[in-house]
Amino acid sequence: MGMQSRLSHLGMYEASCQRTETMKTVKEILESKPGEVWTISPKAKVIDALRLMSEKEIGALVVMDDTNAVRGVISERDYARKIALLGKHSDVTAVEEIMTPRGKMVHVSPQTTVEECMVLMTARHVRHLPVFDDTRFVGFISIGDAVKALVTEKEYLIEQLNNYISGKTY
Repeated sequence: MGMQSRLSHLGMYEASCQRTETMKTVKEILESKPGEVWTISPKAKVIDALRLMSEKEIGALVVMDDTNAVRGVISERDYARKIALLGKHSDVTAVEEIMTPRGKMVHVSPQTTVEECMVLMTARHVRHLPVFDDTRFVGFISIGDAVKALVTEKEYLIEQLNNYISGKTY
């Protein structure tokens, strides 16, 4: 069988095995995660944010005010660059002084694909993306969430190709 023929058979096989969504979306990632998003007040001290991130084993928090409006994001990177390197003290500095404010946050929608998230995270050098459905905050994903989703997707593709090669088509 020539290369052209193999490719056309593979194309027909792929068409017969397509899932309803070929690329995983942020909505699907959020649906597979535990429901809690950890937040902190903009008036809280940075040390409290660090303690919460350490306790929950996470790298960033959504900063929300008393009305539950998203004001920004604070990450371990913010601490390293805006407290540690500048000689400030985390026990007297408020989160709002070092957070990335909402207007400068990189964010996505539930319809954004995992691949688009990875491109955005790489290009903008961020590890966490708040998710907004129009103006409503609906969740938070990390680069770890995106990588896990991509690996799962690739494992599925490898399994399908192995099944095709070994004749176990459905």
